[in-house]
Amino acid sequence: MNITYYGHACFSVQVGGKQLLFDPFVTPNPLAKSVKSKEIPADYILVSHGHDDHIADAVKIAKRTEATVIANFEVAEWLTKKGVTQVRAVNPGGIVDCDFGRVQSVNAIHSSSMPNGAYGGHPAGFVIESKEGNFYYSGDTALTYDMKLIGEATKLKFAILCIGGNFTMGVDDAVRAAEFVKCDEIIGVHYDTFPQITINHANALEKFKAAGRHLQLLKIGETRNL
Repeated sequence: MNITYYGHACFSVQVGGKQLLFDPFVTPNPLAKSVKSKEIPADYILVSHGHDDHIADAVKIAKRTEATVIANFEVAEWLTKKGVTQVRAVNPGGIVDCDFGRVQSVNAIHSSSMPNGAYGGHPAGFVIESKEGNFYYSGDTALTYDMKLIGEATKLKFAILCIGGNFTMGVDDAVRAAEFVKCDEIIGVHYDTFPQITINHANALEKFKAAGRHLQLLKIGETRNL
């Protein structure tokens, strides 16, 4: 599987010949000026919650690519009203069967509102299962004991965890989250975009290393094979 990082918590993973794009926030991100949202491919778009820094480019990318968008009920309704036609609503606990495998919506602890201030439903993370391997995206969340259920149920190839703190769990709690989900290969997201979530990269890398795990901090626009 290849992962491409577009900044903040936006990334895509190639699975089963399909491009899965997560939390599209590119155009308003000053750190992602090198990325052109009109060139980002997508067969599926997965939205963890309604905040603008996770959904800003979702409508225009979904319309351009005709991707299927997977999101909670309230986000799905909002997208439909914006003219997105391929939408699948799923709340935490629900599973969506896809041509590349399946997506399960899992619990996340955060807030959620739409860019217009409307209620954005319950935030979520996602567990992706496929023949090429499984992975977990935490979405925006605090550390939660529910993560242990993921580690007990699913063998993960890698996990994508928020690490910026302030609005989500920070590095220390992300280290514990990696332990809970029983995964050694971690990709960090949701850091450095705003002053409140700036991290010390060397310190973060060392803390994961000390815990016997490998943290990857990708450059914006970088693609890696996992």
